[in-house]
Amino acid sequence: MTLLQTLIAFFVALGVLIIVHELGHYWVARWCGVKVLRFSVGMGRIVYSRRLGSDQTEWALSILPFGGYVKMLDAREQDLAKLPPEELKREFTRQSVWKRIAIVAAGPLANFVLAIVLFAGLYSYGIPEPTARLRAVPENSAAYQAGLRGGELVTAINGEPIRLWSDLRWKLMQLALEGKQARLDVQRPNPGPSGGDLLDTKTLDLNSLSTSDLEGDFLGKLGMDLARPRPVLGRIIEDGPAMRAGLKEGDLILDVNGGAVADGLAFVELVRASPGKPLRIHGLRNGREFSLDVTPESYSKGNQVLGRIGTEVPLAPEMTIASDSPLVAVGKAVKKTWETSTLTIKMLGKMLVGEVSWRNVTGPITIADYAGQTARIGMISYLSFIAFISISLGVMNLLPIPVLDGGLLLYYALEVLTGRAIPERFGELAQRAGVGILMTLMAVAVFNDIIRLMS
Repeated sequence: MTLLQTLIAFFVALGVLIIVHELGHYWVARWCGVKVLRFSVGMGRIVYSRRLGSDQTEWALSILPFGGYVKMLDAREQDLAKLPPEELKREFTRQSVWKRIAIVAAGPLANFVLAIVLFAGLYSYGIPEPTARLRAVPENSAAYQAGLRGGELVTAINGEPIRLWSDLRWKLMQLALEGKQARLDVQRPNPGPSGGDLLDTKTLDLNSLSTSDLEGDFLGKLGMDLARPRPVLGRIIEDGPAMRAGLKEGDLILDVNGGAVADGLAFVELVRASPGKPLRIHGLRNGREFSLDVTPESYSKGNQVLGRIGTEVPLAPEMTIASDSPLVAVGKAVKKTWETSTLTIKMLGKMLVGEVSWRNVTGPITIADYAGQTARIGMISYLSFIAFISISLGVMNLLPIPVLDGGLLLYYALEVLTGRAIPERFGELAQRAGVGILMTLMAVAVFNDIIRLMS
């Protein structure tokens, strides 16, 4: 059932992205007066089609789902000798270069518009996300050297407001790529009797990060992680090690084997790392301290032997629902789409010069996996996934590679500069080179997908 859900989520996302992209070409072509002969979702042999509208445009579904196309009246592809003059005026190559530019650019731009609409809708609806509160910071990390100790709530980075953990991660990634330092405005609990929060500013040095670090958990490399709840025990499982040792629901764990326990996740990790080893637990119950011994039972997970004591420990981070007015949401959506696009271009540039691994190029298998995962998490995650993939599709199609929209836009830019179209022979050679480049990229992507499956 999981495989079926993954496939459905993948093909729904793919279908939406293809249809929106091709509708961009279609609508602008019609607006420019160009006759559209066929609108196809998918490539290759047509499995279903129907003709609609005054132009009797053929709306088709083709056998290969990875792509689509809009076929226009084009002298390079059809014999137009018998067409009447009024129809010839609607032929693609007879349009001004600016109209051709608009038609070609409309596909990628439609993908950007889709991302903006989805982001704006999500920002207006409200997205439940973890707050930007920090977990205990390990020593000898960049975060510790900056003066962070854990429990701080990051409210701004370099003057830009931060509300969510995803905002923090995104902003630090941008600054790391640009080689800049991060100035963090934080609130931290006041340990004094007056209570409240203390305001402070910390400067985080990002120079310890290499570009390759950004491919993984770079926040962990900086010593930053999500804050977790205190180690308060939840439901105690019947006849488990915890119940036999005398632990009860609501117990607060203070330390284990003499070492302080920072939060619930630290307690879980400690128990998992101690199969069959006695643990001396010191805790607090109804305002009174207690001590007892518990020995985690062993269980296997893959090639690992882990420990468990049979109790639930809440691990969910502090959450907030970030919602905005429609106008603010649209502004944030435009900014998010722009920043994601520029970050994608920067990463591609660093791949070309060898600063970022080509292992980051993903193919249909990885995309399908992410589609399934986000769909299972919920509609908000799934729509966010579609928005990000739509941006990637828009950026990729604007790359100056022949056979892509960006390659055609490059031809038309040269035509604007020189006053004449590129030679037909040159176009044919560039087309073949473009196909070769795309096939190479696809081979790399599929190879990376297979490596991820095997690892």
